[in-house]
Amino acid sequence: MANCCDKIISPPLARRIGPTRRSVSGVYAFRGETSIQFESTLERDFLIRNEFSSAVLAVISQPVQIPFVGVNGRSYTYTPDYLVYFRLGNRHYDDYPKPLLVEVKPEKEWRKNWREWLPKWKSAYRHAKEQGWAFHVHDESRIRDQAFENIRFLERYKRMQFPVEESRWVVENVRQMGSAPLHYILARHFMGMYRAEGIAHIWHLLSIRQLDCDISQPLNDATEFWVPTDE
Repeated sequence: MANCCDKIISPPLARRIGPTRRSVSGVYAFRGETSIQFESTLERDFLIRNEFSSAVLAVISQPVQIPFVGVNGRSYTYTPDYLVYFRLGNRHYDDYPKPLLVEVKPEKEWRKNWREWLPKWKSAYRHAKEQGWAFHVHDESRIRDQAFENIRFLERYKRMQFPVEESRWVVENVRQMGSAPLHYILARHFMGMYRAEGIAHIWHLLSIRQLDCDISQPLNDATEFWVPTDE
């Protein structure tokens, strides 16, 4: 199943998630529209990180069951954690970003058990390739990175209120320029006593995705902003 006009049909859960003793489980309101289940704080943080990305169209929990033969020769079924779909935007269908089948696993666990888990992960890789997808294992290094730190930092600004016309003025100015660094936006729109309020306003616009930047880099005066598109 691939992107079609940036819409997908969600498959039913391959495995129902229930309460666990070893981790934190719950339901995450993805973009306030879709309820996605998680079984650990690392899975929750994976969802938070993907929710922020304008390139991500949707995330499906427990998307598919994959048969495999374990190291003991017995047959099992493996259910990866998530399937991530990306926006096609204005790209040609032949160049669409491949959906990503993901296993979320702490580094300590996969390093300890990788020999035992390798057969199911190989099966997941083959299955993903057959479907036109990719398969990755994501641990803390891929999830709780600089981008995640920035996203958590921006959460405090998301519910702030600012004059609508002022927001439009800033966004339109950045759109006309193509891109602009934080220090320029502040100098043009929020000089002197308004600088502190201006910084909060810009972080707010970034948090609600009216502005975008390279979220993988530290946020500072040199951060370059632009208006996001679906391309």
